[in-house]
Amino acid sequence: MIELNGNNLTLEQAGHVVFFGEPVSMSDDARANVARSAAQVEEIVAAGAPVYGINTGFGKLSTESIPRDHLRELQRNIVLSHAVGVGTPLPETAVRAMLLFRINSLLTGASGIRPETIDYLIDLLNHGIHPVVPAQGSVGASGDLAPLAHIALVLIGAGEAISHGTRISGADALHQIGRPPLTLGPKEGLALLNGTQYMTGLGFLVYAQGLKLWAAAVGAAAMTLEGLRGFSAPFAASLNAARPHPGQVHVAEMIRAITAGSSLLDTTTGDVQDAYSLRCIPQVIGPAWEALRFLKEKLEIEINSATDNPLLFPNGAVLSGGNFHGEIIGLAVEMATLALSEVGNIAERRIDRLLNSPDRGLPPFLVQERGINSGFMLAQYTAAALASENKILCHPAIADSIPTSGGKEDHNSMASISARKGLQICENLSHIIAIEYLCAAQALDVQGVNNAGEKTRLLHTRVRTYSPHLESDRPLSSEIATVGTAVLNGEVTDGVI
Repeated sequence: MIELNGNNLTLEQAGHVVFFGEPVSMSDDARANVARSAAQVEEIVAAGAPVYGINTGFGKLSTESIPRDHLRELQRNIVLSHAVGVGTPLPETAVRAMLLFRINSLLTGASGIRPETIDYLIDLLNHGIHPVVPAQGSVGASGDLAPLAHIALVLIGAGEAISHGTRISGADALHQIGRPPLTLGPKEGLALLNGTQYMTGLGFLVYAQGLKLWAAAVGAAAMTLEGLRGFSAPFAASLNAARPHPGQVHVAEMIRAITAGSSLLDTTTGDVQDAYSLRCIPQVIGPAWEALRFLKEKLEIEINSATDNPLLFPNGAVLSGGNFHGEIIGLAVEMATLALSEVGNIAERRIDRLLNSPDRGLPPFLVQERGINSGFMLAQYTAAALASENKILCHPAIADSIPTSGGKEDHNSMASISARKGLQICENLSHIIAIEYLCAAQALDVQGVNNAGEKTRLLHTRVRTYSPHLESDRPLSSEIATVGTAVLNGEVTDGVI
């Protein structure tokens, strides 16, 4: 059980909740803070002074005053009217991340929502009941309004949810957690919708997958280096200390550790240095590690932040601002996924070298009876297609902005799109890395895998559990997919790197 208070949730804890179903609870201090802000909303309602989102309309309609007897209807209607998402529903891990991060944000006690309302969200998360959230519709400012509205629908007995693989109505979802449909109090509909939890939830998945992909990419690069009888000099500690970027130094150290004991390195004759795709592994894969660290730093701030509007403070102040704007998350995700795309670009070049290096003792396309067999020729085509697609996906969504709400919301971050396309970049990269593993394993078979470093041999063994040596042509699609999934799950590298 992870106790949440809105202030100290870590990404490691988030992983336990999102991927492994660890339950959460609300701390006593957080419950008291939330109750205080809810009482503050009631005082505002009693006083009758206009405060955005409590007794006014929303967005461009903030000039409209709402009578006291319509305030609950106002909050219900914002949920109903904002549930306009379209597209494929998000995976359950993404919805779990959204639920967790929305709960934790509300527990900062600045949103004016009742503790009982947050209890509904906690129950859905702990019971594994996930609202159906369409993937498209957020512009990344004023909060991720449309996606969060689809979560809020379930609280009022509307919408749909997935319960243990079965799609059910929102009313049935509430029945499963033993709760009646919620009547939203003043400010509560807005509080449930106004936040960055879609972009942050998907950004968290990009980070979690990105770390696995990054480690797998280092392992695949090491295997290729040995399969091509490459040079060890580019990974020397002294060379990399001369340009001590942390990621570069770290990756060079990892390559040295993986290939330790190899009798394949430095055995090439007739040349004195490798192509960039081998020689510059630390300088290209290293920055991706640094970009992921930057994303981690911003995510850990964001998941412990109040991203609602307006915010209520213990001194009685009610301040309207822009904490819902997703620029920083979009920037961090764009940087990380651009770096990961580069990891795929250089991996594709290493794949091509594995297929076209007879001077390094490898048969063309890594198959002995060539001509009648094409070997891994077409696998490189797939890697090239995926790398090219990633280049398109790297166009920064946050460079664009389309005004909404009649121009009242005149700069939107589009960070939700940054996060969504980031997941596609990760999926594409997993298959590029899988192809490199298959080709590198084949190369090591040719060179003599027993001549490789100890950890390289372990990686080779892992790959061979999913894909046997290629003697003659066979369909490789399913093997690429299987190894790609293993890469994303860390099954290839865990315990080795």
